[in-house]
Amino acid sequence: MPNKVRRQLTLFVEAADVASIEQVRTKFNPVQSSLISCHVTLCRENELEDLQKVISNINTKKHSAVIIHFAKPVRFADGKGVQLPGISDNIAFHNLRKLVLQGVHDKPRKHEPHITLLHPRNSTCTDEVFSEIGELVFPSAITFKKISLIEQADLNSKWELVQEFQLL
Repeated sequence: MPNKVRRQLTLFVEAADVASIEQVRTKFNPVQSSLISCHVTLCRENELEDLQKVISNINTKKHSAVIIHFAKPVRFADGKGVQLPGISDNIAFHNLRKLVLQGVHDKPRKHEPHITLLHPRNSTCTDEVFSEIGELVFPSAITFKKISLIEQADLNSKWELVQEFQLL
């Protein structure tokens, strides 16, 4: 039975902001780091049923770059994972989601932006690891200038770039 291709819209962290984030990911979560670069998920696969409409929305309804503000790292998934959660209202992020999903999901679920440092599927955070992560300085705000459509052939394969869309 063939695997289902997964697709999502992603905001990749650009080179200027990536150093401390990738330092953690490559050291403590090398599996996830090898599958996908650090990012904020804009839309998950279950929100992209009508991909042509979503792409049309991106191409015809222009949106400016999005700035997301982040808090210090927190643990999640019973302490196995670690993420940089978005803080404040992140109105621009939520407005971008609404714009992209207009006519597909007119009332999209609330999705809080975050960057996963340690994914609980393929890493485990210990108190010692979390303490070490807590000593690092992470960006408090990141500007995202493009949306990336990516896909993954199966759960253990690398995510591949399909198309990029520039934000104003």
